[in-house]
Amino acid sequence: PEVVIELILNSVTENTVLAMIDTVTSPTGLRMPFEELTNLLEEKGVAVLLDAAHGIGMIPLSLEDLGASYVTSNAHKWLCAPKGSAFLYVRKDRQDKVHPLTISHGMTFPLGDTTRFRHEFDWTGTRDPSAWCTLPFVIEHISSIYEGGWQAIMERNRSLALEARELLCEKLAIQSPCPDSMISTIATLILPNSGFAGIPLHEPDPLHSRLLELGIQIPVWSWPSPEGRYIRISAHLHNCLEQYEYLAEVLLDELEKEQN
Repeated sequence: PEVVIELILNSVTENTVLAMIDTVTSPTGLRMPFEELTNLLEEKGVAVLLDAAHGIGMIPLSLEDLGASYVTSNAHKWLCAPKGSAFLYVRKDRQDKVHPLTISHGMTFPLGDTTRFRHEFDWTGTRDPSAWCTLPFVIEHISSIYEGGWQAIMERNRSLALEARELLCEKLAIQSPCPDSMISTIATLILPNSGFAGIPLHEPDPLHSRLLELGIQIPVWSWPSPEGRYIRISAHLHNCLEQYEYLAEVLLDELEKEQN
C-alpha cells in the first residue's frame, strides 16, 4: 500500500485538480489504500472521485467519514441488486456544480423539504427507477440471510478469498503477488509457466472457454506488464472452499495439457 500512495502522490502537480481512485481495482483485484489517499489528496486541494464499483457490499464504506468529493458505484455486483442500480454521491459543498445530463422537471420544481441536487437527480425524464427502488429490500434481505449481517458477510467473504488464494498458490506452486492487506473478496494470480500468451485483454482466452465447459467461471487474460497470463477469483456467500480445490485440480490438468 505504501508504494501505491507514494506513486500517486508523486504524480500530483500544481495543475492536478481531480484524482480518480479505485476502492478495489478490477482486473488486478487490489484493495487500494483509498482512505489514506482520499485524505492526503483532498488536503492538497485535489478533488477525489472514488470509483467504488468493487466496493459497496465488498468492504465497509462510510462516505461522509471518508470525505471524498465524489463517490460512485454500481449495486449489481457485491450488493446483489438488479443491473441498472447504482449511486452517485456528491459532497454537499460540490453539489451545486453537478447536474444530470437530462434536464427534467426537477430543475425548477419547488424545493419543499429536499435539495435542488436531489430534485434534479431523483427522476430524470422517463427513466425507469425500478432497479433503484429495490435497494432497501436488497440491503435488508441479504443482511438477514447471514448471521451478523453485512459486516459478517464481508468478513466471511474476505476470509474465503484469502484461504482460496493460499490454496491455489500452494497447488500451483506460485507466489502471492501482493500482501494480504491488499485483498478484499477478489484476488488475481499469475498462472505458472504461462508467459505472455499475446491475447488482448478483452479477447477470449481458450483456457476460459475450457473452464466454462467444466462449470468454472473465472476471468482469464494476458497482460504485458508484469508479463504473464492471469486468473481472478472471487468469493461470495454462494462460494465454498471445495470449489477452489476443484479449480486448482482443473487448472493443473489444463495447464499440463497446454504444455504437452
